[in-house]
Amino acid sequence: MENKLSGFGLDPTGVERRTFLEEGESSLKQSLYSLSLSLSASLYLACFLLLSLKLGFILLLLSIYKMDLDLSAPHSTGTTIIGVTYNGGVVLGADSRTSTGMYVANRASDKITELTDNVYVCRSGSAADTQVISDYVRYFLHQHTIQLGQPATVKVAANLVRLLSYQNKNMLQAGVIVGGWDKYEGGQIYSVPLGGTILRQPFSIGGSGSSYLYGFFDQAWKEDMTHEEAEQLVVKAASLAMARDGASGGVVRTVTINAEGVTRKFYGGDTLPLWHDELEPTNSLLDLLSSSVPEPMST
Repeated sequence: MENKLSGFGLDPTGVERRTFLEEGESSLKQSLYSLSLSLSASLYLACFLLLSLKLGFILLLLSIYKMDLDLSAPHSTGTTIIGVTYNGGVVLGADSRTSTGMYVANRASDKITELTDNVYVCRSGSAADTQVISDYVRYFLHQHTIQLGQPATVKVAANLVRLLSYQNKNMLQAGVIVGGWDKYEGGQIYSVPLGGTILRQPFSIGGSGSSYLYGFFDQAWKEDMTHEEAEQLVVKAASLAMARDGASGGVVRTVTINAEGVTRKFYGGDTLPLWHDELEPTNSLLDLLSSSVPEPMST
């Protein structure tokens, strides 16, 4: 048989070698294919487990914080705004914390907005609503000043705020204090709470921090105060509200309006008086280990 195959130019050993190589190559391909399938399946399984863990973690957070993460629920807002008249003008004051629920959106906001050169407004409630009201009233007062050729009175500005608040009371969440000075009635404070009511008062407080200040103002406010007494009263009241109200905080800004013009002042958190168990401002929590608890502030 070998001689016959050799006569025809065939090599039986080479045929067997090729057959063996082809079988080995086919087996290797099958092994590599099975290995790739196993790796792919393992990779898909790992990705599936990772996504499952992430999804489970998200669902756990949602179950814990479901009240806070409900976007359709109304957000609680907080602030402290104050307006005080004194013998010669008015002093307006406010904290600087803008919050949405438990989250502090802005810790250094300015809640005392200019309407005209002699009239300012303290804003509380929805920041967007009060900003829109302020913009509209500022525009109307500008047109009013051009038509009359003289500055608008505080009463006109307050009534414009009242008009917009009352006509849109079902859509707005805004409580403001309008304060200013004019040559006809001197310093004036008008309170425009939710719903659009307007009240002229010798002093007015608003926002979530105001609930801690009613008794304090009944005891501390007096008629014919000097500018320094009114300024100190506003800063002291704002610091008290910030100490008790979690939605109020940051710094205190004041605006004084009188016949001489407008004066703005800024009181940083480290310059405000401390109340009862308040801790002094520090740059690091580690500083608290070496600091002593401050003494309660006397009234």
